[in-house]
Amino acid sequence: MVLSISCIIGTVKPSFARHSRNHAYLEASCRSTRYPVLCVQCLSGYVNKTGLQSPQQLAQLALSVSLNKALYTRAYLLKVAKELKKIKAKEYQMVQDCTEQINSGIDQLSQSIEELRRLNQEEAFSDQSFWHISNVETWVSAALTDATTCVDQFPVRNMSKLKATIKGKVLNMVQVTSNALALFHQYAAKYSAAKP
Repeated sequence: MVLSISCIIGTVKPSFARHSRNHAYLEASCRSTRYPVLCVQCLSGYVNKTGLQSPQQLAQLALSVSLNKALYTRAYLLKVAKELKKIKAKEYQMVQDCTEQINSGIDQLSQSIEELRRLNQEEAFSDQSFWHISNVETWVSAALTDATTCVDQFPVRNMSKLKATIKGKVLNMVQVTSNALALFHQYAAKYSAAKP
């Protein structure tokens, strides 16, 4: 949950020189994402704190932020579902369905993070490496699909405040996850080129 909060409030910046290098690298990497401003906003606090040594670290960080955003979204949906169930609201089933889709996405993002760790343990690029890369891409894409399916349940217009809030939170998760996938693609391309 802490990771997702930084997407909103930012963090204190350490030394200017380190910040400049790290921030410039982050901005350059985020340009290839679909939501570059959100990408920089969500990742800059962690990049500033930890430094940035490689595209692998950035991909790992982006996937971790995406997972934490999904966990935060699920916690919100569970709270709302509980309240809706108490009052027997018609929106309960829709929120319940969304929660199941987000749960599936959480599993897939968790698997992706573990698979990326396994990929990074490989000594040389091989068929096994392609398999790891493919798994990460498949699972992150599936998490995106699940969250997008949840968003698509909500009408474009005339939504209640509750529906608009839910849609906004899930849409933010979709955008953060889309950025993580783009950053992983950058890493995978560099990994493929760097390994003999």
